[in-house]
Amino acid sequence: MRQVTRKSPANLDWIQKQGLLAVKLAQIFALRPDIISLEKCKQLQTLYSSASTIPTENVFKILKEKAPDSYHENISWFDVEPLAAASVGQVHKAKLKTGEKVVVKVIKEDHERKFKRDVKRMTRWLKLAMILSPKLRRVGNPIALLEHVQDYTLRELDLRNEIIGASKLNAIREELSGDFPMKRLRFPKYYPELSNRHVLVSELIDGQTLEQGIIKSNLAWEDLLELFRIHGAFMFGVGTFHGDLHPGNCILDKQGNFVFIDNGAICEAPRKVSNSLFNFFYHLSSNDKDLAFESLISLAERRPRSVKVEEFKKDMHEIYKDFENLSVGQQSLTEVMMKTVRSAVENAGADYGEEGFPIIRSLMYMDGLVIRTYPEVKLISEMTGSLNEFKSGLNLG
Repeated sequence: MRQVTRKSPANLDWIQKQGLLAVKLAQIFALRPDIISLEKCKQLQTLYSSASTIPTENVFKILKEKAPDSYHENISWFDVEPLAAASVGQVHKAKLKTGEKVVVKVIKEDHERKFKRDVKRMTRWLKLAMILSPKLRRVGNPIALLEHVQDYTLRELDLRNEIIGASKLNAIREELSGDFPMKRLRFPKYYPELSNRHVLVSELIDGQTLEQGIIKSNLAWEDLLELFRIHGAFMFGVGTFHGDLHPGNCILDKQGNFVFIDNGAICEAPRKVSNSLFNFFYHLSSNDKDLAFESLISLAERRPRSVKVEEFKKDMHEIYKDFENLSVGQQSLTEVMMKTVRSAVENAGADYGEEGFPIIRSLMYMDGLVIRTYPEVKLISEMTGSLNEFKSGLNLG
């Protein structure tokens, strides 16, 4: 926390030495310009794809000990310089004996035991915090966040889950193709016969990650809107979505397609939560704030008394005062959403549940992406077209 919140740049090497949990939590804060400075967010976001790398001799040792025999029989060339490195694994270019260009992802080390131990320790401290502040259980619930981080991280540690996750999302894409086509979305070709839980072989995508596009300042706004349309269909329309779609986990290929990678962390949002959030954004984009606020009240187990409803709506009108006229750079969607969630819980009795966090986190990713690329955009008005399409093509509302 000192590294994350101090004014000077964080010591990223020190954070990584504390273990996988420290890195994952730093990545969460990288999406919170409402808590820390935008400059600190940008620095922490480098942990998505520029983490510490494995020494060359250790990579070969891991491959020798962990990779299946079929891998060794089919790889003709392997680049010792990593293409990218993240918290869990790193990726190397390679070539099959058939001539196909691929990437080989390698799990860095045996993180699981230390990660579980760190989570257990942190949970004990957070339970004390929950006793002191019971409302945290329903809004900004740190234990729910920690459980979510633990869940998707443990799934990431078994690389076979990437193949399963991509297959699941692609099946949804094909099922929706008639009413809601997503022609610009595709997934890598995987080689399950050459892979196992420690090593994953997939096609080499010719293109750039969104993170690289941010650095080069060459991402078109139309592309980002299309990404929101695609990812939003999974989040709001289906409730099954890529749970870790940060800028390093989406590649824009040479044909202009979005290629989702690191598909091991597939999340499920309760329909009550995803529908409520859709209705909230839909009515907000139509400048019907009363209906938008009513959408959040629907998350309560029972409707609050009229006096509480009026208090809630008064608070929300203050939060969203002139919201439609402010750019993302002037007022972060993430910052407003956190105030919204807190007000909905404290004043309207709403309950997002522990499974509600992943979809809110995904919205933070989208917000952070826009802040870093087009901070002058009035996001809610730009979302209107996609929200209308969700309503008609996905039968929402």
